[in-house]
Amino acid sequence: MPDDPDLAALLGSRICHDLISPLGAIGNGVELILLEGGRHSPEMALISESVAHASARIRFFRVAFGTGTAEQRMGRPEVASILADITRGGRLKVEWQPAGDLLRREVKLVFLAFLCLETAMPWGGSVIFERTGAGWRVEARAPRLRHESGLWEVAAGAPAPEGLSAAQVHFALFGRELDLAGRALQVTRHAEGIGLAF
Repeated sequence: MPDDPDLAALLGSRICHDLISPLGAIGNGVELILLEGGRHSPEMALISESVAHASARIRFFRVAFGTGTAEQRMGRPEVASILADITRGGRLKVEWQPAGDLLRREVKLVFLAFLCLETAMPWGGSVIFERTGAGWRVEARAPRLRHESGLWEVAAGAPAPEGLSAAQVHFALFGRELDLAGRALQVTRHAEGIGLAF
């Protein structure tokens, strides 16, 4: 029924909510140890970097997999900060072009698109996000792409295959969110990467 709650999104929000506080506490604990004269060892650096990376992923997942009110908005600095944090030290570079605030559900669509591209670009590359009127253009460039057989079709609205794995679920979620938003996905593959329009 259309009025039923989105249980998957509520579950995503709950998990992210419950994990972000203890991760923040670990990060604060590391800072306090260092402020009180703790040794800057490779072990402490590893803990600090791991907590920062995990916190960034949780913030990203909260938007991509979570729920929000219909009119909830996100500012450009927050979106750009989340994308910068999850790509820091990694193989993907991101350029966020839109200015101004956006509806959270728009950002959710874009974050799900990013997850799909991240899966297709395990060897690295760059992703540019551009607002085109009421829609989006996401251009990904990479020296090498992983062939995702059938998954882009799932994102474009085809039924999810029976063997869909947890590592691929974002393709189905992206397709579902596009359908709910009344959007169609166009995927353009070219020699230098892949383009998404929705």
